[in-house]
Amino acid sequence: MDFAKTAELMIRHIGGEQNVTSLVHCATRLRFKLNQREKADKKAIMALDGVVTVMESGGQFQVVIGNDVSHVYREIGKQTSLLSDTSSKQTDEKGDKGSAVGRVIDIIAGIFTPLLGIMAGAGVLKGVLQILTSTGVMTPDNTTYIILYAAADSLFYFLPVLLAFTAARKFDANPFIAATIAGALIYPSIIELANGNVETTFFGIPVVMMKYSSTVIPIILAVLVMGYFERFLNRRIHQSVRTFITPFVLLVTILPLTLLAFGPFGVYVGNGIAAGILYVFSLSPIIAGAIVAMSWQVLVIFGVHWGIIPIFINNITVQGYDNVKPVTAPAIFAQAGAALGVMLKTKNKKLKALSGSTAITGLFGITEPIVYGVTLPLKKPFIMATISAGVGGAIVGYSQSAAIATGPPGLLTLPIFYGEGFIGLIIGISVSFILSIALTYIVGFKDPVEEGTDQEVPNDQHVTPSSTIGAVSPLTGIVMPLSDVKDAAFSTEALGKGVAILPTEGKLYSPVTGVIGTLFPSKHAVGIVGDDGAEILVHVGLNTVQLNGEHFTAHIAQGDRVEAGQLLVEFDVKAIQEAGYDLSTPIVVTNTNEFMDVLSEEPGDIKAGARLLSYMKEKERVS
Repeated sequence: MDFAKTAELMIRHIGGEQNVTSLVHCATRLRFKLNQREKADKKAIMALDGVVTVMESGGQFQVVIGNDVSHVYREIGKQTSLLSDTSSKQTDEKGDKGSAVGRVIDIIAGIFTPLLGIMAGAGVLKGVLQILTSTGVMTPDNTTYIILYAAADSLFYFLPVLLAFTAARKFDANPFIAATIAGALIYPSIIELANGNVETTFFGIPVVMMKYSSTVIPIILAVLVMGYFERFLNRRIHQSVRTFITPFVLLVTILPLTLLAFGPFGVYVGNGIAAGILYVFSLSPIIAGAIVAMSWQVLVIFGVHWGIIPIFINNITVQGYDNVKPVTAPAIFAQAGAALGVMLKTKNKKLKALSGSTAITGLFGITEPIVYGVTLPLKKPFIMATISAGVGGAIVGYSQSAAIATGPPGLLTLPIFYGEGFIGLIIGISVSFILSIALTYIVGFKDPVEEGTDQEVPNDQHVTPSSTIGAVSPLTGIVMPLSDVKDAAFSTEALGKGVAILPTEGKLYSPVTGVIGTLFPSKHAVGIVGDDGAEILVHVGLNTVQLNGEHFTAHIAQGDRVEAGQLLVEFDVKAIQEAGYDLSTPIVVTNTNEFMDVLSEEPGDIKAGARLLSYMKEKERVS
């Protein structure tokens, strides 16, 4: 891959540097926060060399690249000023501010993502040192050990300082002032006050002293408030003295406030989260482990896992270990196993090469290329991996495995799990890996036919011609690819293949003749079971379930028999759009696996009743 060329074209297709509010990267993807989403050409970006897919989740425009993501990120930094002044870019009035949950996830990702790489490296070193001391190769008083342990532990000890810097960039605050305040929290004399029995006051106000080394929440709260106060001061202090007056005021106010309020509150919250996690796992570590492991990759797909990663870090800083992170490891190895199962089963040379290479990256903790390139498009392998992850997660949960540092679970990061329950973790990930291979191979999947080849048919069978059937458009509007829908459940075809329409008229007609299988109480979605065997879901708009039926009028009931072209639901296009909802309407065949393929009309204008979808029935094999 030509990293420079990919970076250049990506910035061009993203809408230019001026359209980017912020940019960070994790292990496999670039995470853009855009001013105006409509300026980004998603199709063009997906076609770039090295790009696996594009996801939109948590208010972020995420470009999945894989192991080379850091190289593209650095090239973007060379060609633009995005990495030097990201925090200063503000979303304009037309900017997509996203949902509250999306904004929270974006903030968490922006704060923690820059530190994940070094956290993983330091964590592995910590684990290796623990193995060496446990086996007697080194002792804690050995000078070599002391030097290496300082390298491994310094990040965690001075974590408030590093978080202050990344949080300041995210909250548009001065990172050097923030880091100075964080440094004061772990200053030797402050630590002595926390360790001693000295009654501490600030101008007569009692101060509850805490230990702030390795803490997470207190400094983030402090920098959040500091950002608002700093902007307030800068608007009111004359520029001739602003350079030193603003830092002076912030130092003498934010640090005491942190020691008086933010710090104790943050520490208590952190301790409470850790205690809550321990309580949940104490009730049934087997069930808890299975649930977390089975849901982990789904959370990753939607980007929601960013809300959980700080919990791992918090638990490690509060109690020195974390019991949640280990149960995510089977999910990683199960995906790698599913990819290997696909490689062994498929006759498609391209798929065999892709699944084999991504299986290797999966073993080292990088699963996005597997999920988006192999298991999710094939569907059944993803399901088999999820089941296998649950079995492995139950074993890991039962063994009470723990992580002493953070990092993506993989072969190289196994040392971070060394200690009590380590053998159980090895058994759990091994079971999930092997079981996923076996289930994927046995259950199988629809093997895509290579272009230019014919499927081989056993000599003792003959094939009847496939029959092509289809559905008409249920709406008048503009046809758009399903991949452009801003909902990963639809855009990744996790719910089935199909198409989307942006309606220009608020009338929903039946796309096929059949029976209404589902009518949601909110009337925003209808499921029809066609006489031809197709199960079609029409979902009017995104997140419109939150309207609770307002602006929708249903003319049918669940169980009714309908004809193709019959009016099902009327809805107020203008009112729904004014309420802030995206009216992109996915029309998907939810039982796609029962057909050879599902094809849709090209993007463009369409009228209700025109041909929209064509799907071919499976070929019948007759002995």
